[in-house]
Formats: sequence, C-alpha cells, structure tokens
Amino acid sequence: MDRTEGTAPAGTPAAEDTPDATPGGAPAAEDTPEATSGGAPAAEDTPEATSGGAPAADGGPGRRRRRRLVRLALALVLVPLIPLLAALTALALNYTGDPADGTHTRGRDALWLGHAWVDGRKKDTDVTALAGRLRGTGIRDLYVHTGPLEHDGTLPGSVYPRARWFVDAVHEELPGIRVQAFLGDVLAADAGEGLVLRDPDTRAAVVRSARQVLDTGYEGVHLDLEPMPSGDRDFLTLLDALRRETRSRDARLSVAAHQIDPLPHLHTVWGLFTEHPKWWSQEFFGQVARRVDQIALMSYDTAQPLESTYGGYVARQTSLALEATPPTTDLLMGLPFYWESNFDHWGHAETVRAAIRGARLGLSRTDPDRARFGVALYIDFAATEANWRAYREDWVRR
Repeated sequence: MDRTEGTAPAGTPAAEDTPDATPGGAPAAEDTPEATSGGAPAAEDTPEATSGGAPAADGGPGRRRRRRLVRLALALVLVPLIPLLAALTALALNYTGDPADGTHTRGRDALWLGHAWVDGRKKDTDVTALAGRLRGTGIRDLYVHTGPLEHDGTLPGSVYPRARWFVDAVHEELPGIRVQAFLGDVLAADAGEGLVLRDPDTRAAVVRSARQVLDTGYEGVHLDLEPMPSGDRDFLTLLDALRRETRSRDARLSVAAHQIDPLPHLHTVWGLFTEHPKWWSQEFFGQVARRVDQIALMSYDTAQPLESTYGGYVARQTSLALEATPPTTDLLMGLPFYWESNFDHWGHAETVRAAIRGARLGLSRTDPDRARFGVALYIDFAATEANWRAYREDWVRR
C-alpha cells in the first residue's frame, strides 16, 4: 500500500506479538534511553516516524523519486522557455525610448488595393471616396491587385478588364499618384502546384505579362511571389529582366519582401522544420533591394504576443532593412491594415500604432535622415477607421 496513507507496511507484527512494545508499536521506553516520557523516540531524533509507527509520508524513497521526476519535468518545460523569454524581453526593450523628431512621412508611402478596383465591381463614386481618403496623406503609390499570374507566368487580360478606367480615374482625381500593377502567384514547392521560377520560359512569360500591364497604362509593376526562399538566384535573374523592361518605359519596379533574419542564419534553422521560408538573410534582402525601385517589407504576421514585442520587432526589422537597402531604393515598412487573431497574427498585438512607433524607432536609431523611406498599408478592403486614424495621427501628422 502507498506509504502516504500513513499505515504500516504489510507484514508488520501486531503489537500484542511483540512483548517489548508499547501501544502504537514503538519499543518500550526502558529499552530506548533516548526516548521521551511518552515511551516513543523523540521526534527530533526520528524525523521519518509518524504517530502511527509508519515512516513519514515525505521521507520514503518513492516520494523522493516522485519529487525528482517533478523537478525534471519542470526543467524540461522551463529551460526551453528561457531563450524565448529573453528574446521577448529584448524586443520589449527595443520598443522603449522616443523616436527622433522628424521621423514622419516623406511622402513616399504606398497602399495595397484589392482586385475589385479592376474587375468591374468598383465605380466612379468609389474612386471619388478613395481620393478623399488619400488626400493629405503621404501615399504616393497604389499597388492594385491585377493578377494572379497563371502558373506558367502568363496573365489573361480578362482578369483586369477595368484597369485602364481605374488608372485614368485615379490620375483625374489624384494627380501625382502612381498606379502599379500588383502581380503575384504561389511558387511551386518540390512536388506541389505553382509557378516554377527556375524555368526560363516561365520567367520570360512573367516579363511579357509585365509588358502587357504597362501597355494598359500602369506606371509600374509590383511583384509578390511567395513563398520565396532566401538566396533564390532565379528570382534575382527575373528581377534583372524586369528592371530592364521597366526602365525602358520609365516605369517603377517594386517587390513585396519577406522579413529579415532577426538572428543570423535563422532562415536556415527555420527551413529544417518547415517548407515555408519565413525570413530572408540580410544579404539576400540587399541583393533584391539593389535590383528594384521600391522594396516593401511585409512586417506583419510575426506571431508576436504583445504590442511591445511586436513594435520592438518592427524596430529591429527596420534597422536591418535600412542597413541593407541602398539610399537610391525606396524602403517601405508594411503596416497591418487588417484584423486577425491566430498564431501567426495576434490582432491585439500587431497594431498600426505599434508598427509605426517601431518603424520610427528603427529609423531614428539607424538612419533618421533617410529620404527614401515610407510605410505601406495592407490592405484597403480590410482597413478600419482606427487603422486610418493611427496612420494619420502617428505617421502623417498633418
């Protein structure tokens, strides 16, 4: 029986069968000179004894073994948490301090727009309302979703029948605002469906699709191919070909970019456990940035649990991106203009205000006078009034 119940082990002789015993099963007082006046050994001399004559509940080898197992289990749980807690603390500390004066919009911000603007769902009144929303902000570029690309890199004209109307309407309502075609597709994994970037025919088709949208009147091409592995040489080759095309037409080339390794080689470690490349190396980010006119870092879906850690993470991403981006390229930090709550994106933590404060802190610490810097808002159809208010109050300040 379990000793913690306070009974003697099975097979202990009864008191009446042991003539030298006193009631309770203890040896007689006269046979134990150290005994107290009750006939039982002194409590301080026998810490393992209970009043019933059984070993104490907390002194047996079984109980000690259980305690060791509990300590081991706690260690197995807590030890891996120590680096995580240290990282979260570091991010929260990175969110402290005051941004430098003047770290506000440079008039180079961007807004991602949904497909409804070019497929026939939006009307003149919608463009008028959009223009009212954008006046007095720092937004210079609109990335309007014009794809997706087919997996072979082609783009059917039937998916953007109202593109020419939208470009003309924006130019009439908002002179000086550029409209870029937002093109993208899912990249094929080893055995999955998607765009195969290593195929030269596919890359050539993407370039023809870019030429096609520029012929429609767009003033640039914004490319978003995911998930993009860090160091992908085929992607760099494609960007070189696209840059030649856009430059020949005095158009812009921009890309949506993965986040940068917050720790060296983290993208390599991450790749051991998942097929989705969450991060790029800082070196690869710089290689991409040098090939485009604008690079928009998607600084959301970070899994950060608190506003302070998310803001600190954005501050760190901003610093890393500024270090890698040449001053001739526009660097835009993506803001989460939407609400979700899941493991990748906790809505209470990934707020517009935290992202803007983080971007301002990173800018202040790394290159506060960088002219070609801005934020990019993702995405129009999910944005709330609170999102727009935070953008205006914390970044535009007009």
